Amino acid sequence: MTQPPTEPQAQQRFGAIAIVGRPNVGKSTLLNALVGQKISITSDKAQTTRHRLLGVRTEGAAQFAFVDTPGFQLRHTRALNRALNRTVRGALADVDIVLWVVEAGTWGPEDELVGQLLPKGRPVVLVANKLDRIRGREKLLPWLAERGKDARLTEIVPLSARRHADAERLLGILARHLPEGPWGFDPDALTDRGERFLAAEILREKLFRLTGDELPYSSTVVIDRFQLDGRLRRIAASIVVERDSHKAMVIGGGGALVRRLSTEARQDMEKLFDAPVFLEVWVKTRSGWADDQAAVRAYGYEE
Repeated sequence: MTQPPTEPQAQQRFGAIAIVGRPNVGKSTLLNALVGQKISITSDKAQTTRHRLLGVRTEGAAQFAFVDTPGFQLRHTRALNRALNRTVRGALADVDIVLWVVEAGTWGPEDELVGQLLPKGRPVVLVANKLDRIRGREKLLPWLAERGKDARLTEIVPLSARRHADAERLLGILARHLPEGPWGFDPDALTDRGERFLAAEILREKLFRLTGDELPYSSTVVIDRFQLDGRLRRIAASIVVERDSHKAMVIGGGGALVRRLSTEARQDMEKLFDAPVFLEVWVKTRSGWADDQAAVRAYGYEE
């Protein structure tokens, strides 16, 4: 008996895609939207993202490996800033596609500085983000026309990273530029980072969100202990600040603020890990750590 013809399998495609841009243009929000799950922390504070973070999305025959990066800074005086800028340059060194994220309708020296880092010979998609904030879309047309003169750009995609449909549309555009080749990750993979790293990031997000602009961005989080006890995660973490006044701010009156951020962080960890979490948090002062190359390296900002 003759077997019916089978549909040929689509050729697999795989590529690394760097997400770059100046601070606060929505790179991490876009990464989460493209991956389909929150793996990168977000806040209104500049330089929330400090590490290279890989997010994986598999759709049909295409697998996308998105590399989120810190916002590139004009100020290079602190050891922390220099380390973050090296992370951006490193991410651009070996990717197949670049997503250059800017804020729709605006352009400045920091945007152009990022443009000077773009690798040659790679597709560059300019993402004009935060389209939902534009009142009167016709005002955007001259800006888009000016950007369209840039020979470095392969495509320009206006969107809002907060809209699911926009993220899916961008995925379709990127799929056309992915090289043919075998996937680099399991089809159900989301990120290359482990739970210890993600726990620190979740706590740092709560720190930034609950302290707002009052706390300098140089504060950080260190996981002192991460142990598995059956399904239970036992985590001990330190919030490191540069001044005793910052320490008092994080602790709050009667310890109220540190208890709140610990509780909210624990709840998010339990949701992400799908397991119970016992979280202990201390606040420590280390004066000038963000200017100390050895301390910056010790806290994980040199990779």
